[in-house]
Amino acid sequence: MNSHINIINFLFFSAFFLVILVNGSSRNLPILSFDEGYSQLFGDDNLMVLKDGKSVHISLNERTGSGFVSQDLYLHGYFSASIKLPSDYTAGVVVAFYMSNGDIYEKNHDEIDFEFLGNIRGKDWRIQTNIYGNGSTSIGREERYGLWFDPSEDFHQYSILWTENQIIFYVDNVPIREIKRTEKMGGDFPSKPMSLYATIWDGSNWATNGGKYKVSYKFAPYIAEFSDFVLHGCAIDPIENSKCEDAPKFSSNSISITRQQRMKMESFRNKHMQYSYCYDHSRYNIPPSECVIDSKEADRLRGFDPVTFGGEVRHHRGKRHHRSRSIGAESSSI
Repeated sequence: MNSHINIINFLFFSAFFLVILVNGSSRNLPILSFDEGYSQLFGDDNLMVLKDGKSVHISLNERTGSGFVSQDLYLHGYFSASIKLPSDYTAGVVVAFYMSNGDIYEKNHDEIDFEFLGNIRGKDWRIQTNIYGNGSTSIGREERYGLWFDPSEDFHQYSILWTENQIIFYVDNVPIREIKRTEKMGGDFPSKPMSLYATIWDGSNWATNGGKYKVSYKFAPYIAEFSDFVLHGCAIDPIENSKCEDAPKFSSNSISITRQQRMKMESFRNKHMQYSYCYDHSRYNIPPSECVIDSKEADRLRGFDPVTFGGEVRHHRGKRHHRSRSIGAESSSI
């Protein structure tokens, strides 16, 4: 009898997840309180849980940044939060919403990143995505975008869908980037259990125009607001090598971006993408194996930055490490 009930629950849970895969939406998923899913990572009083228990503020001041981390590690799943970014002068400020296992696998860790890059007054925030696996930080798979809204005026939803062979980034349920694992990628594709993190920190040395504009603490504290937490994945203990016996199988075979979603993604990328490693001739003579070259993207980026994306003139643009966890390629424009 219990076995029969477990099968029914599994089928329901799997079907439930398929709705998410098709729609890229967390509307039908439970919203967790902060204490149900997360713990403070650092920052002392710079992290504040609001009275409702479902919202949290993390801030950056002259003393420290702050951040939090999921209580569990996950192997695949759908992870989401609504975020409102600091306003006014935010140059040098970095807000990150990302998955990583660097605390467990110091030399061969995996990562899936949303990074929000602040700017000078009158200029917009930029959003950057990146992935790597098995410590392949020297490869660099960054993309950078503008947004069709001001992320400091209201909350917007940012989501990561991660399966065995595919990763999709969403903004307000619009897919903005799809990465499909290729055989040549090998261990460069994230494949080990990861925790989910959120942090705010001082990236003055790289985040705004290559470090030209720094954090100005006269505008501090810089406060990033988080709510609507979704942690819908396969929680796993990597030490005990536990398996997700009763969790849905997060299989790429089940994932499909609808025609309407793909049109929205293509429109977003055509209008708002400012950088993609796939088109960066200064870094790669031949695009990495997972890159799917789009002629419209190539033409627009070439017009945006003919040196980086045109390939006619080669200037040395050394790869710059920010923190120890990823590589940033900063466009010459703010």
